[in-house]
Amino acid sequence: MANAKLKKEIGLLGVYAISTGATLSAGFFLLPGLAAEQAGAAIVLAYIVAAIPLVPAMFSTIELATAMPRAGGVYYFLDRSLGPWMGTLGGIGTWLALVLKVSFALVGMGAYIALYVPELPITPVAVAIAIGLGILNLLGAEKSGGFQIALVLGLLMILGIFIGGGVPAIERARLPAIFESDVQTILSTAGLVYISYIGVTKVASLSEEIKHPERNLPLGVILSLITAVLVYALGTGVMVGVLPLDQLVGDLTPAASAAKAVFGDWGALIISLAALLAFTSVANAGMLSSSRYPLAMSRDHMMPGFFQHLNTKGAPVQGVLVTMGVIVLILIFLDPTKIAKLASAFQLLMFALLCLAVIVMRESGLDSYDSGYHSPLYPYMQLFGIVSSCVLIVQMGWLPSLFSVALILIGTIWYFKFARDKVTRDGAIYHMFERWGQNRYTELDAELRGILKEKGLRDEDPFEEIAARSLVIDLDRPAEFEEVVRQVADWLAGRVPHTIDEIEKQLLDRTHIGATPVTHGVGLPHLRIDGIEHCEMVLVRSLPGIHIQFTDSLTGHEVETQLTALFFLFSPEHDPSQHLRILAQIARRADDENFLREWHSASDEVELKEALLRDEAFLLLTLRRDHATADLIGRALRETDFPEGCLVAMLRRGGRMVIPRGDTVLRENDRLTILGNSSGLRDLETRYRRIDDHP
Repeated sequence: MANAKLKKEIGLLGVYAISTGATLSAGFFLLPGLAAEQAGAAIVLAYIVAAIPLVPAMFSTIELATAMPRAGGVYYFLDRSLGPWMGTLGGIGTWLALVLKVSFALVGMGAYIALYVPELPITPVAVAIAIGLGILNLLGAEKSGGFQIALVLGLLMILGIFIGGGVPAIERARLPAIFESDVQTILSTAGLVYISYIGVTKVASLSEEIKHPERNLPLGVILSLITAVLVYALGTGVMVGVLPLDQLVGDLTPAASAAKAVFGDWGALIISLAALLAFTSVANAGMLSSSRYPLAMSRDHMMPGFFQHLNTKGAPVQGVLVTMGVIVLILIFLDPTKIAKLASAFQLLMFALLCLAVIVMRESGLDSYDSGYHSPLYPYMQLFGIVSSCVLIVQMGWLPSLFSVALILIGTIWYFKFARDKVTRDGAIYHMFERWGQNRYTELDAELRGILKEKGLRDEDPFEEIAARSLVIDLDRPAEFEEVVRQVADWLAGRVPHTIDEIEKQLLDRTHIGATPVTHGVGLPHLRIDGIEHCEMVLVRSLPGIHIQFTDSLTGHEVETQLTALFFLFSPEHDPSQHLRILAQIARRADDENFLREWHSASDEVELKEALLRDEAFLLLTLRRDHATADLIGRALRETDFPEGCLVAMLRRGGRMVIPRGDTVLRENDRLTILGNSSGLRDLETRYRRIDDHP
């Protein structure tokens, strides 16, 4: 099933659970004791400092993910911004870092299991869990996402009890030691514990499967980071405050030791259970995220094609199996604890590149780069992210830096030996270099426009209002495209500070160079034009056909054809992204197999507009004295009690269309076109019993 689309099954709670579950594990239950060997009680500050370079990376990742919701996360973003070479480095490196983190979490379970079952062999148990999670992930993101929610909610409840009971038990005399370490020690330790946070943004690799990603992704990830910082700061504060420092240093089960000091043996048992939940949670979330990287890279011919296969549950089978297999090998043959520390250094490098990617995408001039979330304090946030990540890598010593170089070499060899000859694209960075005469990858804009088409409209996009007030030209004779353009330009000239000739020339010039999309007998001429206050649309129908000659944007050849529908879209200069979203919405509707049938059978201009809106959720009501709609007759629109989110987009009265306003009084035989969300429309349908009631 090559190039199949992943199902959108993950909601806000799922985003939060996957992000949080990928974060709260060994960083809380295992690392504090190891970090205390370097910084002592100052581990509290080290955990807070470690989160700082993650903030720019988090904002940058969210911006990129809402603009390009595609499986692959870091790989896809770096590939489309900095080019396929950097995308290869990002994909392989981030996948490996995630795999190591998952392995690290599974091994970390051993220390807690050993508290109660010291004779149980740890490695076989970890391998069995890895295989079990792999099978679970083959059932699809909805199944594993639901499991993740249950895990995280249980974990947070236990941690809340631990912190709530532990804070009052803190011995204040131990707190001043938090501030006794020097800056270099804190920074070095922050590099060690940085791996605790890197799971926060990993849910971005699942952005293609997230419902309403422009809302749920930023909110879920930001809430997750806030949760992680609070848990790490307060949790390590409790450990420092209730345990003697010599007991904390080197303790592989510091959370259990602190719980025992506060709550007794039963507290240690409960926190050990939480540790098992956390390790299982991070392993599940990490496997879910990492298995999408081979899929995304295979789509772009950076990995073998078999990684594109999805099973009936929508899961990337080979990606899950290979990820699971590598984890099993690491568990059997390697000590992932030390390697996980090194992997965090490479993750810092990836985050620095993500910050650079945002700068490149914004400066590329691509109107189709349409992110639903904009990183604050641009570009200073991104520049700070690049510098702070590099500082932490240097502070961690020469071995992490050497490991990063080794991964770069592996990725480079793979790209030039396997992928280079299969790839025909470059990143958005070439759009930045265009003014210096460099080549650019023109298909990137087309790819981003395709993503816009899939994402659909935003809540604030006034598509329904634009369609409702649009001009309709219904021709009963054959026509030439130039003739129609002249008529449309004459209408638009009364609304903008441009002459008919100027508007006509712009439309014809854009058509000549292939800037007018034409598909399935539908043409979409469009302009962003200064002086227009809001978007305007003109709908043109000619069943005998409109003759058009245009340049095919893919082949460069001149094409002649007959169209039955033209949708002219005119938008203000200041909002190019909205212009493209509305254009993409029209194109998506035109691609529907039922569109031309409904367009051809429409009896008047209202039904023509309804044919365009058919892709949207809407309800038709005709007001009758002998019908449940009788209570609407004689009332102004503002006085109706329609459900929230429902609005009257069009009103047909006596064969003509009336623009609906708040003070419009409804009359008998009025035909209303009501748009809204599914629940609101269901409520109206139940209230008035029938959807459509033609006169």
